[in-house]
Amino acid sequence: MSDMLVKLYNIPNSYDIEKKLLEEDIRIKKALSPDRSKITSFSKTCAKEDYSDEVNAAFSNNPITCYIATKEKKIIGFACYEATAKNFFGPMAVLENERKNGIGKALLLKSLESMRELGYAYAIIGWPANSAIGFYKKCAGAIMIDEKSSGIYKRMIEIDE
Repeated sequence: MSDMLVKLYNIPNSYDIEKKLLEEDIRIKKALSPDRSKITSFSKTCAKEDYSDEVNAAFSNNPITCYIATKEKKIIGFACYEATAKNFFGPMAVLENERKNGIGKALLLKSLESMRELGYAYAIIGWPANSAIGFYKKCAGAIMIDEKSSGIYKRMIEIDE
């Protein structure tokens, strides 16, 4: 599977979508260290994959490189950046029953805006699921990187290329 590339100077602004979500009592905010265990637990259960190691890595950064979506003071989604490697976006997950209303797009754009503020012109979306490729193309104009290996992930124990 390949990574994707995003031109950070071309991404849309997150303001309008955040404003719309706020009308539905959905907040997008930067994670804080007192919520680390809650977000880590959420990341283990809300998606097909266990993203807790990468969430913990995002909490090791200063400032923390994780955004969360909340509704009625409950976590309904998260997105991390600079967790697996510098300039990498991901992982991200939104509860299945909360999808298709802009939460994932808002989390993605907030993270990409933060990466742009760090001085990056491009961001890498690491090893997206096949089902997410269209989402990243539509929301951020991401393109596939032509790569035949697993990229940085080839160092993982289960892949070991």
